[in-house]
Amino acid sequence: RFYRGPFVDIVLAPIDLLVLPALLVLVEPDLGTAGIIVLIGMSMIMVVGVKPRSIAVLSVLGFVLAAVGWFGVLKDYQKRRILTFIDPEADIQGAGWNAFQSMIAVGSGRVTGKGHMGGTQTQLSFLPEQHTDFAFSVWAEEMGFVGCIVLLVLYVALLGLGLAIAADARDTYGSLLAVGVSALILWQAVINVGMVIGVAPVVGLTLPLFSYGGSSLLTTMLGFGLLLNVHFRRRGV
Repeated sequence: RFYRGPFVDIVLAPIDLLVLPALLVLVEPDLGTAGIIVLIGMSMIMVVGVKPRSIAVLSVLGFVLAAVGWFGVLKDYQKRRILTFIDPEADIQGAGWNAFQSMIAVGSGRVTGKGHMGGTQTQLSFLPEQHTDFAFSVWAEEMGFVGCIVLLVLYVALLGLGLAIAADARDTYGSLLAVGVSALILWQAVINVGMVIGVAPVVGLTLPLFSYGGSSLLTTMLGFGLLLNVHFRRRGV
């Protein structure tokens, strides 16, 4: 019989289910996806409800993971991305170029934007990765603050639907599944928007349902399929 106790529940379970998968992805190296795994896991853990002692243990594990990642896993270019986030102008011609040009594009859109195909940063190719990582920058330059608010409201509505399905799920498993999918959409959107406006490090994360990318779209649609499955099970369909 497998032994269960405080050590297994508080230490081994988070390592097996959260830290170990994140480390394996980080070794690839894929800093953005590793971060998403940790954030999704923490979101689900917080929904379940944990004791303060468990949160403290997870925090310590998080610091250990960060230290191991920084000194033993992260490549030099990934470290430069994080350092550039702190001071984008320190290497504006190198690692800070993407973030700097993205902030210029977002700011130049102002309130109503420059119109479709009217963005100078976009059309003159100053902004890199326009169709993937920095798609939101293109939208902000062309549609302005108003367009950004509309897009973010749509993401909030999508998140609200996911959490409503989680709250109405038949069982705990369905509820956690819905929360996990909702967290996947939430954190990708938060990190992607954060990095293009300069409040988060630049990582290779797409904006769900907005950035170009087959694997991103496939993953998101699979998540929606899981949400619908949880919803239909609740309704008995």
